[in-house]
This record gives sequence, C-alpha cells and structure tokens, in this order.
Amino acid sequence: MQYILETSCYPREHELLKQLREATFEKYQFWSQILTGYSLLTVAPALPDDGKITAIDPNREAYEFGQPFIQRAGVEHKINFFPSDAGKEPGIKFEGKEEGNFDFAFVDADKQNYLNYHELLMKLVKVGGIIAYDNTLWFGTVAEPEEKVKELALRKGRNDVVVVNNFLAADPRVELALVSIGDGLTLCRRLH
Repeated sequence: MQYILETSCYPREHELLKQLREATFEKYQFWSQILTGYSLLTVAPALPDDGKITAIDPNREAYEFGQPFIQRAGVEHKINFFPSDAGKEPGIKFEGKEEGNFDFAFVDADKQNYLNYHELLMKLVKVGGIIAYDNTLWFGTVAEPEEKVKELALRKGRNDVVVVNNFLAADPRVELALVSIGDGLTLCRRLH
C-alpha cells in the first residue's frame, strides 16, 4: 500500500488532510481507507461558515480519531456527527422539515443498503441536488460475469453494487453519471 503514502497521488491535498491520511495509515495499516474524518475534512472547509454536514457512521472511534484534525482546521462547528448504523436506524429522526433541504449527499456505506439510502435521500435532497454513491465499480468486478469473480467477499459486494447500478440507471427521478475515479463514483442529480 505504498502508493497511498505517495504525495504525488494527492497533488492538491491540504496539509491537514495529508497528516490525517498518514496518521490513519499508521494506525490502521491495511484498513487505512476507513472513515476517520477525511471526507469531512475535505468538504467542510469548502462550505460557507454557516454550512452544515450531517455525518452518520456507526464507527464513533474512527470519527474521534479524525476529530483533532477537524478541530485544527476550524470546521468542527459545521459537522453534526451521529454515531448510528444508517441501514438499520438512521440515528436522526427526520420530522419532515428536512425534506428537500439537503444540497448534496455522499454515501459510502454498506452496499446492500444503498437502495434504502437512495429512497431516504430522494426525500431529503432538493430537486437539482446531488447524491453521490462511492465504490460503484467495486474493484472493476461489476464489468465481470459473476462466475469470474474469484473471491467470495468480492462477489457478494459486486452483486449488491450491480443491483444498485441497475436500479439507479433505470430510476427516472435522477440523471446520473458514473465517474471512473478511485473505485467508481456515481453522481445522481435529482430531477423531481
């Protein structure tokens, strides 16, 4: 995993992001891409001072690991963190007033629940807003026949992602683009 530490892979990476990425790798090694606030620290500085991020993740420890970096960046006031498994219990009781008030949603969670998240987010994200789904290429296996995917763990995730990709491609409520960066990112713009 040496490529993760090479700075040439991150040409515009803020110094705090670099420090967080390196600290995450040092602590978690192979699992260096788990959420430790890196995505939050990437987005929060770009928001206006009164902008808000609602972050839902079951792993409070990982969030707390990244929290000092978020604090040093001076953006902690923009983040509402909810330690919850969004696939089972959103952790937030949406009361209806939030409907149509989100500009953007980024989903990097359990792939078998992506369709559940999609239905919730279609209510929360306003018309014209964006929902981004991470890992929609699933190591390139979505382009392979299922029987050619050797590892069982990869095959399970692949099948979940194929179902999601097919659903999103046919959903008339969104316009989408699959961006082949990283492990694939699908951007859905809510049409109605």
